[in-house]
Amino acid sequence: MNKIILAITICAAAALGAAARDLVILHTNDTHSLILPDADGKGGVLQRKAIIDSVKSANKDVLLIDAGDKVQGTLYFKFFKGDVEYPLQNMLGVDISILGNHEFDNGLQALAEKERMLKTERLSANYDFTGTPAEGLFKPYTIKNVGGKKIGFIGINIDPESIIAQAHYEGMGFKNVIETANETAAFLKNKKKCDLVVAVTHIGYPKGNDKTTDPELARASKDIDIIIGGHSHTLIDPKNPDSYPSIVENANGRPVLIVQTGKSGKYIGQIRVDLDKLKTSTPADYDYSLIEVTDRFPEKRLDPKIKQFLQPFTDSLESVKRDVIGYAAQDFINEGRTGAFPNWSADFGSWYGNLVLDSLRQTDPSMPKLDFAIMNVGGIRNPIPQGPVTTGQFLSTFPFSNRYVIMRISGKDIIETIEVAAKKGGEAVSHEMTVVCDSNRNVERVLLDLKEIDPEKTYTVGTIDYVAWGNDDMRSMANGEWIYSDEPELCARIIRYVKELTRLGLPMTADVRPRFVYGE
Repeated sequence: MNKIILAITICAAAALGAAARDLVILHTNDTHSLILPDADGKGGVLQRKAIIDSVKSANKDVLLIDAGDKVQGTLYFKFFKGDVEYPLQNMLGVDISILGNHEFDNGLQALAEKERMLKTERLSANYDFTGTPAEGLFKPYTIKNVGGKKIGFIGINIDPESIIAQAHYEGMGFKNVIETANETAAFLKNKKKCDLVVAVTHIGYPKGNDKTTDPELARASKDIDIIIGGHSHTLIDPKNPDSYPSIVENANGRPVLIVQTGKSGKYIGQIRVDLDKLKTSTPADYDYSLIEVTDRFPEKRLDPKIKQFLQPFTDSLESVKRDVIGYAAQDFINEGRTGAFPNWSADFGSWYGNLVLDSLRQTDPSMPKLDFAIMNVGGIRNPIPQGPVTTGQFLSTFPFSNRYVIMRISGKDIIETIEVAAKKGGEAVSHEMTVVCDSNRNVERVLLDLKEIDPEKTYTVGTIDYVAWGNDDMRSMANGEWIYSDEPELCARIIRYVKELTRLGLPMTADVRPRFVYGE
């Protein structure tokens, strides 16, 4: 009998040993403070937690990764400055996280205070925080031992120049993306003998400017197996043939798996790696899928601790959400960087700039009239559907602490700015401007009131301080001379404008005709 029991035990052990040992990596990026599901029932932190718990209950080895921009985009960050999002990272059980550019929105001091709240391992290989409030908070890499295998993770962040307001990262050093990633990956593979190297990045997928992208990093690498990305809000879906490619060959012709889950936490990415086959498989063999986050879970599946934590924050925002201030006569959306909302915001900038200059002219008759306004499409964070509009909607849609600025700037600098905008597909410019481009997005003409801009002439332009500093890749705007800077935040001026429209019995309406015209 003892021999039979021993034989059964040995067989069971052999069967257990033969079973595949999988590492499951769950990942998110650019969740942007979407705490509750949207109007379509997508996203929501309680729903994400239910999915994470389900995956963890079915798998032994699960790691949860966040690739940055967990904040900014809803009233929760506008009012509570991270006191909601950071504790939630701990409640979700995030194992590894990196910074996005929006973690810097309240400056380095606030960033450091909030990041200290995290229980996660914070990674950044190419930001040097020496001498700043964030010194000592971030490691370049970490190694996880899973099933007898060593898994190395690297944190790689975007070049902050023209992306993050300079005052918000003053004193921080930046190291080249590709050089740093390759150097760290080689160290992990060759010195630390890691079986798998994962770069967690916040640099973006599509090429939109002069900054390094995930595919470029993959092609220049030799020791990176997986890139978990963020920043560009790209939904990489391997089941969708029209999606961005998830497999890119590296410098040695070996495949690199690139993943990203879009934005607002509406999907969780899942990478399943058979650890027993690491030596015989490639990243092209890993099982990568997207899990849609919906409101399908019954109440009993939702985490009671998170519900209790969120309740006072959610209750305090209800009055703002209910405060109706106007009516939108059409859907205000941003289609391909043009359309109703970009046009409306720029036309507001033109109207408000002329209002300011008319007032200043009462004491200084030399004050010019405004020639046009340029805002930034990236500052419009949410659509507003046709119907009643509330204070809360505008605070969520224009969440940044931007101020309105009027400046004098040369025609040459304006043309250079417009050339950058045209390559991206357009920008929020007011009705005075028309930009004619060829099919390759090269600018052929820049017109103001149907007259060619003169490169040698000085123009008066309304914008926001973020753009006036040369951010959002519009570097030549920084060459202008400021003649006026507003004190209240831009959103406060916009809300006041909408209230005035309502007082006059007028709805919000916008011209939807494109102001960047592209040839076929």
